[in-house]
Parts: sequence; C-alpha cells; structure tokens
Amino acid sequence: MIVEFSVVPIGRGEALAGLVARVLDLVDKSGLPYQLTAMGTIVEGEWEEVLGLIRRCHETMRGQASRVDTHITIDDRAKTDDRIKGKVREVEDALGRELKK
Repeated sequence: MIVEFSVVPIGRGEALAGLVARVLDLVDKSGLPYQLTAMGTIVEGEWEEVLGLIRRCHETMRGQASRVDTHITIDDRAKTDDRIKGKVREVEDALGRELKK
C-alpha cells in the first residue's frame, strides 16, 4: 500500500520546518520507501508498518504541540510494489514524456 500523510501542529506559528523535520527523521530512519512533497509525505509498505510509522509521527508531533491535525490517504492495491515511482511512471508513459519532478 502507499499512504500519503501530513502531520500539522496547530498553534505553533507559521515556521514549521523544524517540527516537521523531527517527523521526517522518523520516516527516513524507518527504512520504508518514501517521498517528501511540499504538502505531505508518501510512504510505501505493509499496513502495520506504515500505520505504525504514522502513529509514531503523530505522537512525536503531539509531544511538540498541544493540538495536531493528521491527514491520511490510503491507496491499497493487491500484489503491487514500487507504486510511489510506478504510478508516476504510468502517467508519464501515457503522456509520452517525463514530467517535472
């Protein structure tokens, strides 16, 4: 499965890079394939490991802010892997060219 998620502290101002970096450190150290985007993070793996990681990310942010908003979108497709890159590649193949990354 691939999951896109974002963990946002509420009431901590506009400069959030330092807080987000703590969460991304967990993602990076998880060993799961991931892609950081400007609006969230995409991670790929099995149900338990992905949702466990997201829970740790939420709890880490919760330790830094009294209110946290976590959004999760799940794409769960049987018998697939490397979907983070694969989904993009399929769109590029249909278009006949690479898109900006």
